Amino acid sequence: MNRDELWKKYHSTKDKRLKQLLIEEYVGLVKIVAGRMYNYYGSKVDYDDLIGFGMIGLIDSVERFDINKNIKFETYAQIRIKGTIIDNIRKLDWIPRSLRKKSKEIQSGMKKLENKLGRTPSNRELSEYLDISLEELESALADISNFNVASLEDLLINNCEHNIDSDLDRNSPEQIYEIKEIKEILGKIIDNLSESEKMVISLYYYDELTYKEIGHIMELSESRISQIHSKAILNIKNQLIKQGIYDIN
Repeated sequence: MNRDELWKKYHSTKDKRLKQLLIEEYVGLVKIVAGRMYNYYGSKVDYDDLIGFGMIGLIDSVERFDINKNIKFETYAQIRIKGTIIDNIRKLDWIPRSLRKKSKEIQSGMKKLENKLGRTPSNRELSEYLDISLEELESALADISNFNVASLEDLLINNCEHNIDSDLDRNSPEQIYEIKEIKEILGKIIDNLSESEKMVISLYYYDELTYKEIGHIMELSESRISQIHSKAILNIKNQLIKQGIYDIN
């Protein structure tokens, strides 16, 4: 039985044996994601723990995946796996409260300064507004990158559907229109990012490259790519908050 047949049969029966077969089919995805994330979290958590957290994400992905959606399971699962790993790392509470506070301050500062300027502020403008050095801002952006993306990644991969009334029929004209509208809003937000931010978002989410690989393409350091990515995520979040799509909490 090939994967397509396995998915169709599991979708219709929810047979536990078929679910186990699907999990075994895609366990390699967990190793890929955990391997990439170990580069960032290796000093905080063991590789085996990342694998364990990732397996939880894979199982959840198999249970939740809808074969009728226009998305590959591999793409959906990798985001879920990464999100689950990050959620579990967060529970270890190794991220300093000061860094969490700094992330909120930077996001708030970006929002207020953008309203004032009518455009996304540069790093130098943002550092001056927050009354911190440029080096401190860029260091903070690099540090918050890893824990600040999971919820937005889930939003991106699900096309914001979890923010739409779950009591509505997924295929109702109202929900189909709302999902389409949100996709268009998200597309416009990404289009309005700076060229470097758009490139990082594209290479990271669509081409699934690592910071190191993106840095090689853009001729920038991994730290710089991390900063660009983090600022882009904060920018996207602020725009989605304005549209009433994303919950700031």
